[in-house]
Amino acid sequence: MASGSWMSLETTYPDKSLGFNGLTALELTGTDRVGLLSEVFAVLAEFQCNVVDAKVWTHNGRIASLIYVKDCNSGSPIEDSRRIDRIEARLRNVLRGDNDIRSARTSVSMDVTHTERRLHQMMSADRDYEWKPDLQCWTDLPVVNVQNWTERGYSVVNVQCEDRPKLLFDVVCTLTDMEYVVFHASINTTGDKAYLEFYIRHTDGTPISSEPERHRLIQCLQAAIERRASEGIRLELCTSDRQGLLTDVTRTFRENGLNVTRAEISTAMGVAMNVFHVTDATRNLVDPKSIESVRQKIGLGNLKVKELPFRHHQMAERQDEHEIGVGGAVLLSLGSLVRKNLYNLGLIKSYS
Repeated sequence: MASGSWMSLETTYPDKSLGFNGLTALELTGTDRVGLLSEVFAVLAEFQCNVVDAKVWTHNGRIASLIYVKDCNSGSPIEDSRRIDRIEARLRNVLRGDNDIRSARTSVSMDVTHTERRLHQMMSADRDYEWKPDLQCWTDLPVVNVQNWTERGYSVVNVQCEDRPKLLFDVVCTLTDMEYVVFHASINTTGDKAYLEFYIRHTDGTPISSEPERHRLIQCLQAAIERRASEGIRLELCTSDRQGLLTDVTRTFRENGLNVTRAEISTAMGVAMNVFHVTDATRNLVDPKSIESVRQKIGLGNLKVKELPFRHHQMAERQDEHEIGVGGAVLLSLGSLVRKNLYNLGLIKSYS
């Protein structure tokens, strides 16, 4: 399959309680490779764009990123159409790389949505669920089964996978964006495993009607679960924000053979608080010597190793959740706090 890239820019106004007076949002999707994030941030720095907030996901050799920027000098959103055109052109070239034979697409939109839900939508539109590169797998693959309960007019979806934060959100977002309605669900956790069951119909009240549709739903749910799985070592950067900081940090990663598989960028009160999950170029664990070399260059007090890969600390998280009453069997009647949160995100119509 040919690889490709896609990008859009929009001016949006996020939650002002975070101190944002207006930012320009950049949506990027394309073929992932070592050093790509470094090149993206270098282009933004060249065009005097200050990155205020960003999230980056990678999955199956694809990358999706939602980046909020403002002008370095004025602190205002970037609205000049000619400047936007130049930024788009440069970023499209970066996203294409040397092996991308499918033309890049660019669009401009004023729509605003939940960041993580939007990342799911971007990766799904990029059809990341169809890509199966030969890469290191850090977690057991999720098992998804879909069957029709004809006499009741439902389709039944069963999911078995490693438990983790926001698992339910990722699954329900995917079902909703695929225009399914959840009428009943049950969730059970045992140790580090999660077992989810959903009774669904189309929005028109009909169950799944064909084998291709069933297969696509399985693929999309597996991809949604895998996207957020944290690959590699978690590094946390906390330091004074400055122009070009992300360019310097990600360039240091690239020069030392570190591949960023996931990133969360945020700034508040002049302080940058960034999280990077990194592997080596083949998505295996990074040599500790490489990590220490990077920390020496960036600053031992600024860049800290916080976590090993997700699978090594899941048991501790499960114990913490059990102590506060989160673990165990839960039957969702869609009247709980979880349902209220999904309602607030627009994923269900009512929680009363």
